[in-house]
Amino acid sequence: MANYLTRDLIIHLIIFQMVVLLIILSNKRITRRARRHLSPPVFPPVSILVPARNEERNIAGCVQSLLAQDYPSFEVLVLDDQSSDQTRFILYQIAASQPGLRVLEGEPLSGDRVGKNWACSQLAQQAGGELFFFTDADTRHHPQTLRTMVTALVGEQADLLTGFPRQEVHTWGERLLVPFFTWAFYCFCPLALAYRLQLPALSMAVGQMMLFRRQAYQSIGGHGSVSSAIAEDLVLARQIKASGLRWRVTYAADLISCRMYRDSREAMQGFIKNLFAAFDFRVLPFVFVFAWLAVMFLKPILVLGMVVLGQAPGTQVTYLLICIGLSVLLWLAAYLEMGVPFSLAFLYPLSILAIDAAAFLSLWKCFTGTLSWKGRKITQKRWRWL
Repeated sequence: MANYLTRDLIIHLIIFQMVVLLIILSNKRITRRARRHLSPPVFPPVSILVPARNEERNIAGCVQSLLAQDYPSFEVLVLDDQSSDQTRFILYQIAASQPGLRVLEGEPLSGDRVGKNWACSQLAQQAGGELFFFTDADTRHHPQTLRTMVTALVGEQADLLTGFPRQEVHTWGERLLVPFFTWAFYCFCPLALAYRLQLPALSMAVGQMMLFRRQAYQSIGGHGSVSSAIAEDLVLARQIKASGLRWRVTYAADLISCRMYRDSREAMQGFIKNLFAAFDFRVLPFVFVFAWLAVMFLKPILVLGMVVLGQAPGTQVTYLLICIGLSVLLWLAAYLEMGVPFSLAFLYPLSILAIDAAAFLSLWKCFTGTLSWKGRKITQKRWRWL
């Protein structure tokens, strides 16, 4: 057993890492290819829909970047979701000089609804476009964002188009945690298979950029059908796929940026809220995945430390160095595609420790019913073993 843990396991990890590297490279090619389409003869009208709750730091920059879109026919709808700061005041100030902006006042939350889902549902009810572009209040958009994404949606004949914005990270908590979801997608969601297999689990979406055809969105019930979901973007993507509709992912890091959290504490709270929910509250798969990530990225470093201390005789140092080198390459390849500072790839052991800590707390807070977000308690979720 000791020989397996210090020798054979490392070889198996190398094989696994090489497969993951191939997935990253394949996903990069596929997401880039989705942008290589000619502009459609007619651009359909788009409703840009933004839920906002206590976003006084972000809302002006977001809305102004959306109003500046180089697109022939669009409207911008922003719903103030019972904010207690200056969000509503800022929105009405902008709307006074920008007729393309409609400000909606959100109705109070009730039942087991999650606030963002309720806000998005109200936005969709007021939208008049043929396409719905959902984005978050903490994003910034290049003027060509809408034109480029609609071209990709039409060219890919998709019902839902999504993509990963470039994540801005400043504090250490943000640096270690925020890139994880995008990194996990590039590593473990092989689009070459996901596009061919009718498996809802092999699908995902990013709430910061979801472009729906109106008819497809309504056919799955929209956000109203996921009113109590925490990871609503993942659930919507799975519903699109389960309904036999077409889902595609495109490269978006050059057009959209987002600072999801403002400090380390907020980043940790956000990941605690979302991690277990992303696994649909299934305990055993959740525990296995985060245990496996710890083994894959931390075990080789621990064994190398044992070798240095003379505690692992017979271990092939060459294999250890290859394994650690591949680990760096996996993080580096994904981070370069995501627009994340590449130097953070070398801190992957710290990222894994931070992610595993957030995963444990996510599990614990779900069990104890103490999940909350932006001052609202989240109704306790039912968990299951599988």
